[in-house]
Amino acid sequence: MKAVPIGSFTACHGGRQSRAGTARRAALRVGWSCILALSCCQAAADSGPDGQAAGATGAGQAIPLANEFSISVQPQLYPTRADEARYADALEQAFDAGHRWLDVPQFTLLVDRNPHVQAMLIFWGGAGYPWRLLGASPVSTGLPGRFEHFATPLGLFEHDPVHLDFRAEGTRNAQGIRGYGAKGSRVFDFGWVRAPKGWGNRAISTLRLQMHATDPDFLEPRLGTAQSKGCIRISASLNRFIDLYGLIDQAYEQAAALQHRLFWVLREDRVTGPWSGRYLVVIDSQATERPAWSPAPAVTLPRTPH
Repeated sequence: MKAVPIGSFTACHGGRQSRAGTARRAALRVGWSCILALSCCQAAADSGPDGQAAGATGAGQAIPLANEFSISVQPQLYPTRADEARYADALEQAFDAGHRWLDVPQFTLLVDRNPHVQAMLIFWGGAGYPWRLLGASPVSTGLPGRFEHFATPLGLFEHDPVHLDFRAEGTRNAQGIRGYGAKGSRVFDFGWVRAPKGWGNRAISTLRLQMHATDPDFLEPRLGTAQSKGCIRISASLNRFIDLYGLIDQAYEQAAALQHRLFWVLREDRVTGPWSGRYLVVIDSQATERPAWSPAPAVTLPRTPH
């Protein structure tokens, strides 16, 4: 998928479902529908003459999955309000530059690849609603310097089943590393993209951009530092959260309704809502030092292969 630069701030399924689990998912879907309906009513009430929402997502309105994120994902980061606003602006720039306009509010993943930050921020909004932060967690992006190591490319990337995801086998490489994480972890595939080589002449080449969990014993403790060959490494709990709630599975759900072959990669116990999105945005904030809200990992280990 084509990457769209954005300027200086640029860029398993489960087993048998229990009745309790089914009831919980049904209740959650109803709750989401109510929130969306209330949001639409509020937007209409607060809109100006030009039809644009004015304060449609006020303090009294809940962000979908806020409670689920707070209890499910570890580790978490807590950007300041000022940083949250700057990242929201960068997100708007990315969609404008990519000529993408959302017709419903939805989740979008934003990664700051800056070596002093190395974080993913999950936003909810768009379609006339301000971008609001669901939560943040450390990641590891590309670390140039060795053969076949790329800088993670900047831009706007679409999660589309034309590049079908798969699930990790949990196998270990020669160094004993499970590069894709524990067995069953989902590997989100964004296809072949243009990216700068991190070796040799540093020319633009092609990289298979993926987002995936990583070895829980050796590599997950390093999240928050650049480590990968160009892909985006995330924690096992964040991988499960994005997978279980279909945060960027909008296109997958649409395709799955027509092509049953996609069901093997989608969880049987997944809980999806009307605002699942499909976009990943990668930026570089140009930070020159570590922000207090994104500390370096407590454990520093020698780097190992992907």
